[in-house]
Amino acid sequence: MRTITADTILVTEAAIHPDAVALLAGYRLVYAGAKFTQDELVALCECEQPVAILARYGRIDRRVLSASSRLKVVGRHGVGMDAIDQQAARELGIAAIAAVGSNSQAVAEHTLGLMLACARRIPWLDRRMHDGHWDKAGYMGLELSGATLGIVGCGSIGARVMRFALAIGMNVRVCDPYIELDTLPSGVTLCRLDELLPMCDVLSLHCPLDDATRGLLDERRLGLLRKNAIVINTARAGLFDETAMQERLRAGDLHLGLDCFDEEPLDETSSWLGLPNTVMTPHIGGTTNGGLRGMAVGAAENIVRVIGRRQLESSLGPV
Repeated sequence: MRTITADTILVTEAAIHPDAVALLAGYRLVYAGAKFTQDELVALCECEQPVAILARYGRIDRRVLSASSRLKVVGRHGVGMDAIDQQAARELGIAAIAAVGSNSQAVAEHTLGLMLACARRIPWLDRRMHDGHWDKAGYMGLELSGATLGIVGCGSIGARVMRFALAIGMNVRVCDPYIELDTLPSGVTLCRLDELLPMCDVLSLHCPLDDATRGLLDERRLGLLRKNAIVINTARAGLFDETAMQERLRAGDLHLGLDCFDEEPLDETSSWLGLPNTVMTPHIGGTTNGGLRGMAVGAAENIVRVIGRRQLESSLGPV
């Protein structure tokens, strides 16, 4: 192993926002790029011995966390933590921190865009127009004003989606075990999930992926949704049963706006390709000028804060 002469931060991306780079001035930044194998990531950590990882792409598992004896913190470029082995990080004394709220506005706006695209069948109409068709006769869209939106998870993103929905006249119902009814706007109802699903014209998922939410919408719960309901997932893959969802889409029972997948990127054999009633985007809900800056800067701030605290604790010595 070669001698390390400066504190290194490993960035699992080809580049990050210049404002984040400025915050990390004084550290040696090593970029892994956007595509790498797990073995390559482990080898890079072993070679570079970073004090921090600014993690956008890849899985930060126990092997990666153990590869650098100097590692103090993993700063997530975003808010989803399911790609980071948090238990291993705790056991190894490594802080793992999300950039909470950093891309909330971007993801909320993307959610609204998918909702409108599904309700008015915009992508289908666009393809048909480019193919020379004029489908005015027989077309019928869903007017969102007066429709019922169910929000699962009403944190920073879900709360923004709620405000968008109220502004266009939707009725909003919320399912979130960590929120109190008196914190919600007047007229918004708090519901249990099984109670919520049959009410929804639109259901939007904004909860983290963990042991409590994995497979949250299984085949039974998908069956509780009313026919032609719209499901939007700009949160995490794994929140619903993909096979059961695809069966409902093929049957014409549901519409789906989807920004995250169990296997990314999709390949030419993916069962998602060619499905009816489906609007898909390549996991770019937070990818805006403001969202990318917020995620990078948030991750950099978390890294600098943790390293500074660890250095202070080391200088003070045992109390």
